[in-house]
Amino acid sequence: MREHAAELRKEERRNARELKAAEKAAEAERDVLEKIAEMPDEDRVLAERLHRIVKDVAPSLEPRTWYGMPAYAKDGKVLCFFQAADKFKARYATLGFNDVASLDDGEMWPTAFALVGLTPETEARITDLVTRAAG
Repeated sequence: MREHAAELRKEERRNARELKAAEKAAEAERDVLEKIAEMPDEDRVLAERLHRIVKDVAPSLEPRTWYGMPAYAKDGKVLCFFQAADKFKARYATLGFNDVASLDDGEMWPTAFALVGLTPETEARITDLVTRAAG
């Protein structure tokens, strides 16, 4: 919660400085890249590749931090995020999607995926998920 409160204060300062939209976006992406750089190697490698995939397949999504995690927003709402395994001392990282994601499939569908490595098949599945989610 502290990280989220700090993120909100940082966003308020950006708004108060009346930065241009491109400057705000560049600062937000720098924040994401800084968070990724702070991660332990295993998480950092996954987060860097995920960041590149999202930027390539859904350039309209806005990188930002969300509760201290790299996230990507659509129209100001977080669509997907990367949760490092180290953050909660879990055995795997998580790629998660919020309700803004267009992944609805019947009466029930997954909104989070365990991520332990990236193979060409995994990257293709992530590409598909992000593309569909960004709608």
